[in-house]
Amino acid sequence: MTTTSEPARPRTSAPAAEHRTRFFDHCIPSLYAGRYRIDNRQILKDVDGSDRTVDATPQPFDVVQPRFRFDPTGINAQFPVPDAVGAYSLTLAHINLDAPGLPWNRSLGPGQPGAVPWMALLLFREDELPEDPEAVGLVIVGSVRELLDGTHGPGTVPVIAPESMRPDEYDEQCATIHVPAAVFDAVKPLPSEMGYLAHLREGGRPDATRSGDDPEPDEGELNAVLVANRFPAATGGRHVAHLVSLEGHDRYLTEPAPTNGVRLVSLTSWSFTTEATSGVGFGDRAQHLATADGTTARPADELRLRVPVQGPSNPAGPQKEALDRMAGGAVALPQRLESGERTLAFYRGPLTAQPAQPLPDPSAGPEGRLDSPGEALVYVQQYGVFDTSYAAAFTAGRTLALADAEFRTALLEFRSAARSAARRLASHPELASRVATTLTARQLTAPLAYEAFDRLLINGDGAEGPGGSARLTQALGQAGPQLRTGHRRTAVRARRTTGDVRAVLTQPGVASLLTRAAGTEFDKVTGWLDALRRLEPLDLAHLVPDGRALPEESIRFAYVDPAWVRAAVDGALSVGVGHALDADLNALATGGGPVPKCAVLINSSLVPNWPNTIVTAHAGPDVVTPVRDAVYGTEMRLLLYPAVIDRFELAEPPRGLCFGIGDVGTIELREITGDRIGHPMGEFPPAEARSDIFGRFARFLRPGGHDVLNVDGAGDALLPALSQAHGVSRISSAQFALQMINAPQAQTFSRP
Repeated sequence: MTTTSEPARPRTSAPAAEHRTRFFDHCIPSLYAGRYRIDNRQILKDVDGSDRTVDATPQPFDVVQPRFRFDPTGINAQFPVPDAVGAYSLTLAHINLDAPGLPWNRSLGPGQPGAVPWMALLLFREDELPEDPEAVGLVIVGSVRELLDGTHGPGTVPVIAPESMRPDEYDEQCATIHVPAAVFDAVKPLPSEMGYLAHLREGGRPDATRSGDDPEPDEGELNAVLVANRFPAATGGRHVAHLVSLEGHDRYLTEPAPTNGVRLVSLTSWSFTTEATSGVGFGDRAQHLATADGTTARPADELRLRVPVQGPSNPAGPQKEALDRMAGGAVALPQRLESGERTLAFYRGPLTAQPAQPLPDPSAGPEGRLDSPGEALVYVQQYGVFDTSYAAAFTAGRTLALADAEFRTALLEFRSAARSAARRLASHPELASRVATTLTARQLTAPLAYEAFDRLLINGDGAEGPGGSARLTQALGQAGPQLRTGHRRTAVRARRTTGDVRAVLTQPGVASLLTRAAGTEFDKVTGWLDALRRLEPLDLAHLVPDGRALPEESIRFAYVDPAWVRAAVDGALSVGVGHALDADLNALATGGGPVPKCAVLINSSLVPNWPNTIVTAHAGPDVVTPVRDAVYGTEMRLLLYPAVIDRFELAEPPRGLCFGIGDVGTIELREITGDRIGHPMGEFPPAEARSDIFGRFARFLRPGGHDVLNVDGAGDALLPALSQAHGVSRISSAQFALQMINAPQAQTFSRP
């Protein structure tokens, strides 16, 4: 089957049920957390006309919000999940908080804009934190007073104005970490970046996806999301994520950290392990199936199931004959003739690179079936070679049937039951006349003596009882006189011939009646033959006779030859055929399920490493469900479809909403305005051959080799580049989050 391919991209297929997800920039409170005082002054006119000032008693009050710790039950989600193990080198860790205003409920520091949160999510690797060298989440726990006094350990403590502290806050317990100066300077976010690493997410009801429906945010559905600015190490290892308070450390975000490092309040933390990766992920694997260099689609001929052959530009004669057969998926194999001579023959399995021609009429028996493999041999007389494909199919079907004792037994018992029923019809014309009316399968299988005795008990019209004498009573009453007069009834045995029985099979309704008479044995036979039509008993060597047709890391499309499958079915039914009647009865079992029309074969590490890969096939606008989905060995997957498909898609297994870049080193630009917000616009930056896991996206990393994202710093920063790609001066925090969604990758193959 001819296909073209498109580069891997994030999956954009519409889900079965749509749910609205909206992003918002921030949630700035009308009053920050802190200590306040209400002063009330009244000015009254005295009797002499002068002003008299009356000062009321000051009313202090506090806006209380978490500062040094918060309830861990307020964490909605973390990604990667705590203690997870997986390939996360291209993913930015994030935390989802139930309290939507928590990151913005206090100011980071004097002069900082309200959109800048006071907390950030920092990611550390093994041997970066002196107090937690294995990155398992160890912290120092003590009171806030001990922290501010410097008794938690080394590192500059936050500078917090005493007047902003409530008395009870000093006795609160808090967790802290010591971050060396070099590490802090490498991973710290700039204040201008912090607002882009935090946003609000709303997941609402499904019916909110209607065009033009843009209701106000639902407070109950809002969550605050903070995203780390650092990728886990490509070499793998343990990592720990800390949600830290940067209050009192804001000056060190824009200038070097003190030489003794900083001591940060850790509001929560979790650790996970990322596996070592070469950067070859689902997107890379899927893209390699479709392209040779990451951008140029493989030619259609390269995606057909056949051995690639280099031939002359204008072949003729035997060269053309050989190339044409190999173009259809055949391979040349040595053959030994019955006379002992050695020659060459062509063979292919049921899967073809081109639609197969129907079997020529002379190769089939008079009833349209094959009775031996010799009948299925195709002889190319002009060149003196055989095509053994159909003969091999017949032999394969026969061999598989002989090897399956259950099927072999069911086949023989089915024929025995159907043969007995057919002979009874041929021997008893009165039964044959009732085939289309009242005859049942039981009447063909139960002993006739039982039925004859039942008829003796009733009248000729079926009546029974005292109203009339039964036939048995009449027969016994007449027996004496008849015997005394010497009368004797002589039974005339019906003459049966095989020809008569075979003729019965042509009567309307007989075929259905015989299959019912065979009962469950017939069902076993047809079920096994349907499995053969789905190629289930065949091993991979029958389907792909030459491994060069399906090399490593490849995908191939093929047609299914119904004539090959029919030859295999005929071979299976040839077991135990003793005479022409058995061969005729085989025809009752050949009307099973349909033969698949096309196949997709995948030989790739995608099969074992992503076992839940989603495959979707289309024939026109309709989705086609495979009739069979099987894995051979560990890395080969076969899908059979009931119709010739036009489009085939491999999609990465679904996962929770996360942030990062795709396996091919890009992100997906998404619409940020209009009624198509979130719809894909293409890859950014354009894909290219990669030298490391980040590819062209490496330009947006800070220098120093710490894999920290340069959101809005000096040099080539991501935020200005994304803004330019969208043609705006500066995208918002919510729009930035929309661009950084790491959607599952998908690869599409299309039939021209």
